[in-house]
Amino acid sequence: MQTRFFLLTVFLCHGLAGRGQSPTPGSLKTAIAATLKSHILAEARWAMQQEPVTVTAQTSPRSAGGPHDFFSEGDYWWPDSTNPQGPYIQRDGLTNPGNFVAHRQAMIRFSRIVGALASAYVITKDERFARQAFRHLNAWFVDPATRMNPSLLYTQAIKGRATGRGIGIIDTIHLMEVAQGLQVMEKAKSADRKAVAAIRQWFADYLNWLTTHPYGRDEMNAKNNHGTCWVMQVAVFAKLTKNDSLLVFCRNRYKNVLLPDQMAADGSFPLELRRTKPYGYSLFNLDAMTMICQILSTPTDNLWTYQTADGRGIRQGITYLYPFVQDKSRWPLKPDVMYWNDWPVAHPFLVFGAVAFNQADWLTTWKKLDHDPQVEEVLRNLPIRNPVIWL
Repeated sequence: MQTRFFLLTVFLCHGLAGRGQSPTPGSLKTAIAATLKSHILAEARWAMQQEPVTVTAQTSPRSAGGPHDFFSEGDYWWPDSTNPQGPYIQRDGLTNPGNFVAHRQAMIRFSRIVGALASAYVITKDERFARQAFRHLNAWFVDPATRMNPSLLYTQAIKGRATGRGIGIIDTIHLMEVAQGLQVMEKAKSADRKAVAAIRQWFADYLNWLTTHPYGRDEMNAKNNHGTCWVMQVAVFAKLTKNDSLLVFCRNRYKNVLLPDQMAADGSFPLELRRTKPYGYSLFNLDAMTMICQILSTPTDNLWTYQTADGRGIRQGITYLYPFVQDKSRWPLKPDVMYWNDWPVAHPFLVFGAVAFNQADWLTTWKKLDHDPQVEEVLRNLPIRNPVIWL
């Protein structure tokens, strides 16, 4: 049966295109599920064996916060060789391996677990997956002994310079698939109703912090991928908490700020191209803008088709970058200073763009790329790894 299912999707996606007929969104979604099914079930088997690990499991002596506060350190800040006990100095694009990363790793692991279990629940409706997911959700957001505080006061800290910074808000992009997974599973028979309400309240509290604290306001106003990721996160969390005013705010910010301020006429992102890792940052920012369209589009306000007065829009962005994903040797700039060989992978902009614009070639490229990357830097910058929970 599985072989017949796969052959049918190949016929739908490639046979029709070969005869000059466009694939339908339904056929593309079927192909996506077929491509990912074995991986989803393997991930879910792994997730079923995992115990919850939250921010309380490890602490750092360099954190100014308490055991329930998320803590991370600025990636590109290093000890000063001329003053080892003094403030750290910056080396852009070069990650300091001595940083405290345990909380970030725990959150990425949490996202991976809930995303896998939610995906498996979508394709099987097996209640065991939902029950296991709620064990982890309770630990992170409800249990007083292990829950994380709904704020990010101590992220991207720099020794000798800052106990926390607004740019650290980007670390919680890995809560997006957690929030989406909850929406997928909240009506399961085994869902913990009290926990659902408590988790929604946690995200409501976090949204309030994101939109009122100076760190959150600074990140919202960031000019590059940080500003994009603020909108992307707020959109997901506002959808979970049914905050319609924030959803409207995010749609307007995408149209009136992100696109005109970040995308060039050719679809590129000049602010990302100036970095020491322009390829990776361009992929990351395009993924984030694509997810904003996926999350926020409605029948009456379709961000997929929205364009600025001079024609800039998400399709232009995908069209610009796609050739360099299909054939990376065509990339016109210098290779990234780190992780050049680890990109591209199975990016969200390919799969969701393929469905939105009926582009079978984008989906074909996505299917050939790595759906299970293991490099930590790639995982950190690939928060959306479970397309079936978003379709």
